[in-house]
Amino acid sequence: MPNRPSWFELIKDVPNYPKPGIVFKDITPLLANASGFRAVVEDFAAVIAPLKPTQIIGIEARGFIFGAALARELDVGFTLVRKPGKLPRETRSVSYDLEYGSDSLEIHVDALTATDRAVIVDDVLATGGTAAAVVELVRSTGAEIGALSFLMELGFLNGRAKLPADVRVESLITL
Repeated sequence: MPNRPSWFELIKDVPNYPKPGIVFKDITPLLANASGFRAVVEDFAAVIAPLKPTQIIGIEARGFIFGAALARELDVGFTLVRKPGKLPRETRSVSYDLEYGSDSLEIHVDALTATDRAVIVDDVLATGGTAAAVVELVRSTGAEIGALSFLMELGFLNGRAKLPADVRVESLITL
């Protein structure tokens, strides 16, 4: 196995979840370990701080965990991207295709402006559909995208291929 950060050992494989043939990467033991979680946030910050973001964008739901902690670490704002109907004020939305169907995501219309430099954060880059949709959503606000940043990238799924070529992608680990 390639050289991995010490916190990587806290992520547990769960075979055949949520369906047969899938090996789910369970981050809950990492989150439950204070020093491991702190190390992940520091690793995210080391990658993201030089980009000088004004906002961290967290993708529902696990992106909220890492994004909020990272925003706190960098002393910048935190913005939520949520499933439809979960935000209380006026929103803008984007729909995107899934393997079997479609989905939508929303952001408050006043969450970002053209003066913002946003970094989008989530736990996993898999097939890339959700991340590509969030890029489209954030761009619709006029904000600049500094990067997409992930805890893990499942390289064998080639999710980067769905992402715009002009957007920087950072993953703390690639599997």
